[in-house]
Amino acid sequence: MTLFQYLALLVVVGLLVLTLSAMVRGWATRKEGITWSLVWLLATIAIVNPDLTGTVARRLGIGRGADLLLYCAVVVMLIGFLMIYVRLRRLRRELTLLVRHMAIMEAGSSESK
Repeated sequence: MTLFQYLALLVVVGLLVLTLSAMVRGWATRKEGITWSLVWLLATIAIVNPDLTGTVARRLGIGRGADLLLYCAVVVMLIGFLMIYVRLRRLRRELTLLVRHMAIMEAGSSESK
């Protein structure tokens, strides 16, 4: 293994430990923890056996393993951005409803005085 592989494994193991810690402390749901743990496991496999990504890429009709990883990363990021966008839209709607409710309640209490 190369120096890069050792360093990358160190980082991935650290991220796995942080993920498991977040799940245990309740900062992440079980589903999130398992999903991220799977991502770190796949990253570990790709780091330890980089030829495997090339083999998988060729079977999928993609020239190089690095291209496969790039395409997968782009798709995952787009899904993440969509999820964040949907969550922000929902939070904005909930905030609007809350502020509207508070304004109505405040207006109702000031009219009765």
